[in-house]
Amino acid sequence: MKKILITGGAGFIGSHVVRRFVTNYPDYHIYNLDVLTYAGNLENLKDIEDRKNYTFLKGDITDEAYINGIFEEYQFDGVIHLAAESHVDRSITDPLAFAKTNILGTMVLLNAFKTLWQNNWEGKRFYHVSTDEVYGTLGETGLFEETTPYDPNSPYSASKASSDHFVRAYGETYGLPYVITNCSNNYGQNQFPEKLIPLFINNILTGKSLPVYGDGKYTRDWLYVVDHAIAIDLVFHKGENTETYNIGGFNEWQNIDLIKVLCKQMDQKLDRAEGTSEQLITYVKDRPGHDLRYAIDASKINKELGWEPSVTFEEGLSITIDWYLNNKEWLESVTSGNYQKYYEEQYAAK
Repeated sequence: MKKILITGGAGFIGSHVVRRFVTNYPDYHIYNLDVLTYAGNLENLKDIEDRKNYTFLKGDITDEAYINGIFEEYQFDGVIHLAAESHVDRSITDPLAFAKTNILGTMVLLNAFKTLWQNNWEGKRFYHVSTDEVYGTLGETGLFEETTPYDPNSPYSASKASSDHFVRAYGETYGLPYVITNCSNNYGQNQFPEKLIPLFINNILTGKSLPVYGDGKYTRDWLYVVDHAIAIDLVFHKGENTETYNIGGFNEWQNIDLIKVLCKQMDQKLDRAEGTSEQLITYVKDRPGHDLRYAIDASKINKELGWEPSVTFEEGLSITIDWYLNNKEWLESVTSGNYQKYYEEQYAAK
C-alpha cells in the first residue's frame, strides 16, 4: 500500500485534497499532518475520518525531531505539501511566523524525505503546492507563465518564493524528485472567513460592512477549490519530475465586480431586495505593497495533463454560498473568539 503524507490536510485546500485521495485511492494510505492552528479544522473531514485508509497526525512541520520520527515510522512514499501560513495581511503583521512555517517547515520536510530514501527514488515524489503571488504583480495585460521571473512583494509571497527555491535546490543538489504547482486564488467550501469570499458571505449574513481595499480594482484569477484538488491529483500522478505547473481558473475579476456578483447572489438566496447587500460595501485603507493584478496562464497543465476548470465562476460561487448558508454552525464556530479581535484590527475603516 502506497503511503502518502498530506501536510495541512485539515485546512481549506488540504481537506479537499485529503478527501479526494482517501475516496479515490483505497489502495493508498493517506496520512494527514496538521498542527491545527486557527485555519485547520478536523470538522472539515468528518465524513472520511473513520476510513481504514486514513490517519490523522497532529504535529508541526517545523518540529524537526517529530517530522524525522514520523518519516522513519511510516516510510512515506510521497508528500503533498500544502501546510503554510497563507494570509497576506497576517504576514504583514507577523512576518517571522511566515518565514518559520513556510521556509523552515518546508526544509524540514525536504530533509526528512531525503534522509529516508537516500537516493532510492523510484516511485517517490515530493509535491510542493505554491502560489501565483511569487511572481509579483502584472499590469493591465499579460499572464504569469511557469518561466516568469519571481518578484514577490509581501512577506507571504517572499516566504513561498523561498520555499519554492529550496524545493528546486534539493532536486538539483540531491536528485530529490519533485513537482511544484503555483495556483491562483481559491474559493469554495470550508474556507476560513478571513479570505474575501467567505468573509463577505459571513458579513452579509450578520449585517456587517464589506471592507474593500483601496478603489476595489485589484484583479485576481479565481479557481474553485474542488478543481484545484483535481489538478493536484493529476500533477501528483502524471506530472513530470522537476516540472512546474501553473493552475488557474481562466477567470479574472476585479474585486469590486466580484463583490457585486456575490451581493446579487446573496440577495437572491436570502430573498432580499436586489441591492440590499451592496449597501454594506465600505472602502478601507489599502494594504501595503498591494499587488495590482494576478493572472495565470494555465495552458501547460491543460495541454500536457488535460486539466481545465469544471465549473464557471458563477456556478462555483453559487455552490459555495449554498454550502455556507447550510453550514452556519460551522461558520459561527470558526468566527468566534480571537478571530474577532484580529478582524477588527485588520479592517478598520478609513
